[in-house]
Amino acid sequence: MSKFAHALTLVLALPFAQTAMAQTATTPAAPAATGTAPATSDAAGAPATGADKTPAPDAAGAKADSGALSMGKSVKNKMYVKDKQGDWTVRCFRAKDNKDPCELYQLLTDEKGNPVSEFSMVPLPPGGQAVAGATIVTPLETLLTQDVTIAIDGGGAKRYPFMLCNPVGCFSRIGLTQQDLDGYKKGAKGSLTIVAASAPNAPITLPISLKGFTAAYEEVQKNNKANGINTAKAPVKK
Repeated sequence: MSKFAHALTLVLALPFAQTAMAQTATTPAAPAATGTAPATSDAAGAPATGADKTPAPDAAGAKADSGALSMGKSVKNKMYVKDKQGDWTVRCFRAKDNKDPCELYQLLTDEKGNPVSEFSMVPLPPGGQAVAGATIVTPLETLLTQDVTIAIDGGGAKRYPFMLCNPVGCFSRIGLTQQDLDGYKKGAKGSLTIVAASAPNAPITLPISLKGFTAAYEEVQKNNKANGINTAKAPVKK
């Protein structure tokens, strides 16, 4: 499976200095037959006519070039890691009012440690069938018709459809009932299974660690509630 697409950085070289053009000295004309010598300067130390003359650096031009260079501006990342609970990361996103919404996140890897899928979750407002919502991101080579399959502690598995794909990967948005969420909190490990379009008969199963899940979930829930984050209820498909 290929890794998630990463943005490429284009490095542009800037002309910080100018290369001076060398000037070739003009060879003085041969003396006339009458024996007249080439003209020289009467002043001591003054160069003879036709000698090399290197122009003085253009200070004004150098200053202008320096003034045209951008020195850059500090940029704060919109997403930052607030905490780490076991194998789960509490990620938050900077808001203008400083009331940052957070989510719990885990990067899922294969047996060789290669990143394959991303799993993030947020609590939802009470009153709906789904008490939490999760987003799963898989590579573009995923066979979408085979859906995403999740199982906790080897128990009954659930399948979830994909919603869309973009250059980052393919997305599945899932809703968790209270019973589902309790399984995550009480469980030791889970699994996520997808199928590659290039190998439809060889499902790929990725481990989901549940170490630290409960602590991370409760921290996100507490943060979002304190900041008045009212995560929209996701529509539940029966």
